[in-house]
Amino acid sequence: MPAIYVDADACPVKDEVVRVAERHGLKVFMVAQGGLPARPHPLVERVLVSEGWDAADDWIAERIGPHDLCVTQDIPLAARCLEKGAKALSPAGRVFDRASIGMALAMREIAQHRRETGEGGGGPAPFSKRDRSIFLQALENAVQAARRGRP
Repeated sequence: MPAIYVDADACPVKDEVVRVAERHGLKVFMVAQGGLPARPHPLVERVLVSEGWDAADDWIAERIGPHDLCVTQDIPLAARCLEKGAKALSPAGRVFDRASIGMALAMREIAQHRRETGEGGGGPAPFSKRDRSIFLQALENAVQAARRGRP
């Protein structure tokens, strides 16, 4: 059975992940440096990592395996998960795969350069109900594919 790893710091879809995990009986690892909700759940293991720039990312990347899923906004973490044979998707429902991760990393670099030179914009749009719906469908599709052992 696949597991779901959530890069939980500032993740807006933690409740949605738990709902999908309940439907499929999947283990969820909520990994964060900061506080996590105190709501215990039998399928959810809360993991608080030490402070450090990439501590949560490193914890996930070291443990995730083939057919597992990672929910993250962090494109380099998504790339690391794909290298391990796992699936990765963003809280907005964007599915990262081997065909798209290179472009995503390049666009991230361009955006970072623009911010450093003062050309950056105001950040992402507020998270909407539509974003949640898109995420739920993408996660459901990813879970079903992982359970069948498909990429």
